[in-house]
Amino acid sequence: MRAALIQMPVTADKRGNIETACRRLREAKARGADIAVLPEMFCCPYDNACFRSYGETQGGEVQRALSALAAELELYVVGGSLPELEGDRVYNTSFVYGRKGELLAKHRKAHLFDIDVEGGQRFRESDVLSPGNAVTTFETEFGPMGLCVCFDFRFAELARCMCLRGARCIFVPAAFNMTTGPAHWELLFRQRAVDNQCFTVGVSPARDETASYVAYGHSIAVDPWGSILCQAGSGEATLYADLDLRRADAVRRQLPILSARRTDLYEVRER
Repeated sequence: MRAALIQMPVTADKRGNIETACRRLREAKARGADIAVLPEMFCCPYDNACFRSYGETQGGEVQRALSALAAELELYVVGGSLPELEGDRVYNTSFVYGRKGELLAKHRKAHLFDIDVEGGQRFRESDVLSPGNAVTTFETEFGPMGLCVCFDFRFAELARCMCLRGARCIFVPAAFNMTTGPAHWELLFRQRAVDNQCFTVGVSPARDETASYVAYGHSIAVDPWGSILCQAGSGEATLYADLDLRRADAVRRQLPILSARRTDLYEVRER
């Protein structure tokens, strides 16, 4: 399964962002991609002041464009994420489309990015966004895939739940920053891959030093042994990772962590 990791710039021009994404998706298909992944908030500046005004209800402009292009190109598209409006709520939502343009999955970011690192980054998504409440996997001809958004990936239980459902690859549209990115980005993607004996794929926006929130970049793909298959720098780039999913099966046979787990040891008992 060839995955395209599209690390694109994100500007204040929503229509321009959609056009950039569609152009990069076409290029990915021409390079033989089976599945292409866009960054978190790829059509919207990552700023609480923008989420509601850039948002759209289900079936909105961005979703229609991605669905139509997925069908035209016969390409799986993990549509990064966008602000999804439902009633008075705003969600950070990733939509996935199949080769016929059908909606395969929708994941609302469950763990909101509320951090205050001393001497570093402060951000509170919960000031504007509402959390989702689902573990999300989707089916492809290559088997089940996992999906989460950025801060979700810090929660080991969520990744484990996806893999227990059969996922051999987890896709993560994400936008780590210049505090957390250098410290934890590569570490987390390698750690989750080793813990769950799966491929992990993280896709970030390109870095814009003038933005109110500066993304780290460094989109990455890691194999089930924890080896980095590819990693971008900070600028605009599209990477290609050829994921042999049999590798996950082989590692799981050699080190049977998932099948050998002792559930009885971890039961929570009331005292």
